Amino acid sequence: MLFAILGIEDMIPLLVFGGIVAAIWVLLSMISNRNSQAQDRLSRLSRPQSLADIDDSTKAKGNKLQGLANAVKSVSKPLMPQTEIEQNALKTKLANAGFRSDAAPMVYSGIRIVCLAVCFMISLAIFMPGRPFGLKMLQGIVLATGIGFYLPSVVLWYLRRKRQEEIFLTLPDALDLLVVCVESGLGLDAGLRKVTEEMSGHAKTISEEFSLANFQLQMGRPRREVLHDLGVRTGVDDVKSLAAILIQADRFGSSIAQALRVQSDAMRTRRKQIAEEKAAKTAVQLLFPLILFIFPGIFVVLVGPAAINIAENLLKKP
Repeated sequence: MLFAILGIEDMIPLLVFGGIVAAIWVLLSMISNRNSQAQDRLSRLSRPQSLADIDDSTKAKGNKLQGLANAVKSVSKPLMPQTEIEQNALKTKLANAGFRSDAAPMVYSGIRIVCLAVCFMISLAIFMPGRPFGLKMLQGIVLATGIGFYLPSVVLWYLRRKRQEEIFLTLPDALDLLVVCVESGLGLDAGLRKVTEEMSGHAKTISEEFSLANFQLQMGRPRREVLHDLGVRTGVDDVKSLAAILIQADRFGSSIAQALRVQSDAMRTRRKQIAEEKAAKTAVQLLFPLILFIFPGIFVVLVGPAAINIAENLLKKP
């Protein structure tokens, strides 16, 4: 209604004016916040209560970032999950993509809000100038805004899938090396450390996960919790199966080397079955390019001359 009353040409200066006012307000807020922090620091230095109050650099650094954290939190609050189950699901997805920070859900929700606003402004700049307001313009704006809303989710899905695929491809080599280390007399902790050292150059993702698990074991966490977190953090079914087998072996006191060898054989069989499945699907998948691209060209080459001869013979006058 507002576009219909004022018109497109009258709304563009108002939008530009609103953007400039918002930018000036943000700049002045940052300057005011910085001045207030400087005044607090000067007052603290003029009347220090203790030596820790002067040399607490960690606290000063936290105060510098507190304004940014509050701004991000306020922006991302509308899209933050409300229930604990939704929050845990979002944290698991982000951890599967490699983002394990506590602030990752908040930053992700803030990115979604920013992408939504940016795509909305870009859609206004593309569809509004020089065009009458109507259904097509509204559809274009809604479509572009929807793309901006779902773009971070698509990027997160892609990063998560690529990371899980990398873990799936490098896990058999890591597991074989772990079997060799355990059978040679090393414990599980030392085996994980050795695998991390040997594979850190060409398998960074799984080496990072094993390094984190080993660090948690050294900090005193129970092995059962560490292995369970490893399976949940990666999101790969093979890692979850490996964690379950190691937990059972640790609980019942069975041989870890034998459990690792059984898991390695099972993973090797599964990878072979996946390769056979892809090979069996190849014949069916080749039908579509054959029918759509190759068969028409062959049909033209084989039937074209005969069709031309038939047409010439039919068009000849008796």
